[in-house]
Amino acid sequence: MDPMDQATLDAIVGGYHPDPFAILGPHDGTVRAFFPGASAAYIADKPMRRTHAAGIFEAPHQGPYSLTAQYPDGATHTTADPYAFGPVLSEFDLHLHTEGRLFRAWETFGAHPQTIDGVKGVHFSVWAPGALTVAVTGDFNHWHHTQFPMRWRDGGVWEIFLPGVKAGAAYKYKIKSKVDNYEVLKADPYAFRAELPPSTASVIHDCPAFEWRDEKWMAGRAAANALESPMSVYEVHLESWMKHDGEPLSYRELARTLVEYVKRLNYTHIELMPILEHPYAGSWGYQVTGFFAPTSRFGSPEDFMFFVDGCHQAGIGVLLDWVPGHFPKDEHGLAYFDGTALYEHADSRIGEHKGWGTNVFNYGRNEVRSFLISNAIYWLEKFHIDGLRVDAVASMLFLDYCREPGEWLPNQYGGRENLEAIEFLKQFNIEAHKVPGAVTIAEESTSFGNVTRPVYLNGLGFTMKWNMGWMHDMFNYFKLDPVFRRFNHNYITFSLLYAFSENFLLPVSHDEVVHGKSALVGKMPGDEWQRFANVRAFMAYMYGHPGKKLLFMGQEIGQYEEWDWQGQIRWELLQYEFHRKLQHLIAELNRIYKTEPALYEIDNSFQGFEWIDFHDIDSSVISFLRRAKDPEDFLVFACNFTPMPRHNYKVGVPRDGNYIELLNTDAADFGGSNLGNFGWRNADETPAHGRPFSLTLTLPPLAVVVFKPQADE
Repeated sequence: MDPMDQATLDAIVGGYHPDPFAILGPHDGTVRAFFPGASAAYIADKPMRRTHAAGIFEAPHQGPYSLTAQYPDGATHTTADPYAFGPVLSEFDLHLHTEGRLFRAWETFGAHPQTIDGVKGVHFSVWAPGALTVAVTGDFNHWHHTQFPMRWRDGGVWEIFLPGVKAGAAYKYKIKSKVDNYEVLKADPYAFRAELPPSTASVIHDCPAFEWRDEKWMAGRAAANALESPMSVYEVHLESWMKHDGEPLSYRELARTLVEYVKRLNYTHIELMPILEHPYAGSWGYQVTGFFAPTSRFGSPEDFMFFVDGCHQAGIGVLLDWVPGHFPKDEHGLAYFDGTALYEHADSRIGEHKGWGTNVFNYGRNEVRSFLISNAIYWLEKFHIDGLRVDAVASMLFLDYCREPGEWLPNQYGGRENLEAIEFLKQFNIEAHKVPGAVTIAEESTSFGNVTRPVYLNGLGFTMKWNMGWMHDMFNYFKLDPVFRRFNHNYITFSLLYAFSENFLLPVSHDEVVHGKSALVGKMPGDEWQRFANVRAFMAYMYGHPGKKLLFMGQEIGQYEEWDWQGQIRWELLQYEFHRKLQHLIAELNRIYKTEPALYEIDNSFQGFEWIDFHDIDSSVISFLRRAKDPEDFLVFACNFTPMPRHNYKVGVPRDGNYIELLNTDAADFGGSNLGNFGWRNADETPAHGRPFSLTLTLPPLAVVVFKPQADE
């Protein structure tokens, strides 16, 4: 063997030969194999000659064969030769990936158990164009980092089929970069399962499959118009919702306990804080390292499917927090994946979010768009997720987001808009809405226009947008002592100036109950009675205001404490009347909301909302109508945001007849003083507020009353 041959074998052993398939496997009647640490090797029961001390063997051979390695302890291992198999990935898939249009990339990339030429094993593929070599390593080869170098394909993709490897094995990719001798072990970006944190390896798992029983739900979802349907969302962080003996519930336990609870409170949807695999629970789950893997904290991918199926069978939709805006710098994740800025921008002025200590995706790179859009479709299709709430959209839209002058780069036209991210979001929404009935919801906190307008009308294409302005105005108003509310009346009316400029969802979200902001009841002024009365009035006005609804867990029982990821909701508070009765009010608000079309059918047009009076500033009282598509179907809201009862208070209404008191947040059942209108009022032929009739009402303190005209006999 000449020195060049020895150098070639050294490169194989050292894991830096760029084309291992040119050396290993069958070549011109000779088979060469690499068994690190083996004392001997055999091909078809014939001994092979050792050609490198580290464990490279070769022998002449023609025809089919298997390989056997013998180790110093006497153990033997027989396998088909990974380097005898040809490429698996099609040129067409590689072309689509490079073009940025491989939107089902999970079917191509990652680890897939399969049978090739009658041999069972696992096919691995990963995108790493900056790598000199990539090898698969795992507990199936005792984590030897150079034994299974992969085949280079066009577009910087690497692949290999490993016979005999089975589902359940932990694995990573050992990457040697072309740059700076960088070497690292990386988890699989497309892994369907991951080890339980703090362990960080990927786990071989067949593409999740499940025998779904939610056909009725899925058919109804596809036929419905989400914008004209009720959507009341319970936002949940699974790990800290409820625990048993100090441990969070499993997906299958949650399929019973959480689903029963949400159904009892009459919510229409659950929104899950990111369940995509993440190393640190205290991040809410927003720093994702396993985009295709439901977190293993609560069970398997199939267990999560069981949970979603249970929600659907109970008539509850499932929304998933989705995080395409950034990713963490954890070594095993996407950051600096192949020794280059692969998923992120190389320039930190574009590619780093310093405020969060994370990297920003490079939306201009075709393969990154394929990765992210495939991920969205994966959750919608494979897991029957009903919608994606897209986190931190504002950080994606603007290049100067949370950056000082000089810390960001303008776009090609000198502006602050991230044009590549904008185009990505449009493409994402186009593809996501091809899934029947799926919705997308933007958490977007700026005045960026047309977020929920269709892409063909130059919008971003989201179904809905969080109304952050409404939320902050409401908090600013309700935290005031009622004496001062009349000087800040615009806080509760201003949102109606823009309420129909987008399709809005009204959030009281997780972001508002941490970092010293206080829980919802803790934001309210006054003694305990007044605090809970304020919360009741706040929630009732929220349900009367146009827009879908969302409430973060724990607020429905009036928990004073901020969110603690290591704890759970203070369920023991339900032994106390104020907390228990607030929970009852939330259930009743959701029941009324779901059964009254006036509260949801026309959420995005002035046709569904009419002010009766918003000028009574000194009394801090507002009144308005909500209308359904049926012009005779409407509700009357009157809101008193002071602790002073208002007697004989006139509210103009459009028709005469009897009006049923549908809701009174001051009712004793909800923890109030039980001041009200005896369940009904008859309209007087006395004009008021420009309307031909009026109701003479008692407005309880810090309360909202709702009336519905009685149908004609």
